Amino acid sequence: MRFWVFVVISVVMGGCSTREGDSDVDGGGDVVVDAGSTDGGLDAGIDAGLDAGIDAGTDGGLDAGADAGVDAGRCTEDADCLASEICHPTAKVCVQTCMSAADCPDSAKMCDALSATDSRQICKCATDVLCNEGRSTFDLVCSIQDAVCTPKCTADTECAEGQRCDTASGHCKVRGDSGVPCTGEGQSNCDYGTHYCTTGICVPLVDPTCANYQNFPNKDQLGTTGPILYDARRVSVSTDPAACGSATPKRMDIALSAYSSRPFPMLKSELSGFFRVMVEGSTRDGLSHVFPGNSYTVSGDNRERAELVVSLCAVPESITISSAFYFTNGNFLCHQANF
Repeated sequence: MRFWVFVVISVVMGGCSTREGDSDVDGGGDVVVDAGSTDGGLDAGIDAGLDAGIDAGTDGGLDAGADAGVDAGRCTEDADCLASEICHPTAKVCVQTCMSAADCPDSAKMCDALSATDSRQICKCATDVLCNEGRSTFDLVCSIQDAVCTPKCTADTECAEGQRCDTASGHCKVRGDSGVPCTGEGQSNCDYGTHYCTTGICVPLVDPTCANYQNFPNKDQLGTTGPILYDARRVSVSTDPAACGSATPKRMDIALSAYSSRPFPMLKSELSGFFRVMVEGSTRDGLSHVFPGNSYTVSGDNRERAELVVSLCAVPESITISSAFYFTNGNFLCHQANF
């Protein structure tokens, strides 16, 4: 009786195999245990299945996830970063500490003090392009305020207090909209192409409503990235038939003020893309209204401001003159002045 029990059990064990169900440990694959080769099958199956599942699932998930998050993500404290990094106190991203530039990655090759009040040495960036070196997506920028690579912002809430998100570039910038304090004149810290600084605050550029603008057919030549005209003032009125001609002897000199993200040329003759728009909408070369002797003054550390005097001529009976000017890719400035 005992012999037959042994035979039955042996037949059942020898002719069947057992199969484990799917599990998170082996990554979803099936592990087959063949009882026909008890040691070899069981060991090979479990070892291969468990090792592959645990190694690939744990190592791949933790290593890849942690590294990617630290390199490109946000942080709130040093504990969120790697041992060789700190959490930048204002940018809130993990940054590499360093003793020299040799310790820094190509994306941020400058080793410098964190700030004027924090002597800890960190790797700092120079350009948006370098921040994205070796990345499949261009989703980092070199922070203007902190010189460290940060994720592009998409909303003001992602920027520090007193800053706003420039969604076009992904940079957080010091707020420069209406009412924000500023110093000097021109752009100062005001939003480029939409505001300018006057009497200590940022104010919007005046919207053009003159007939010159209404009749101007080439509005696609305007924008907010070129030189920006922010002011016009009458300088003088005279009768000058020698310069204006006998038919239009009345002369009015107007000073135009502009700011630019690129240095203005030192010589007025080198100005380009500058136009006057007539009342009926036609355009003239703006430099044709810069008479001999008219002043042209460039100022600012980067020659970012300029004042240019233009001369307009009119018939003897004129009591007012409507003028308008623009730079290519800049704004449109209307100016109405009386003789």
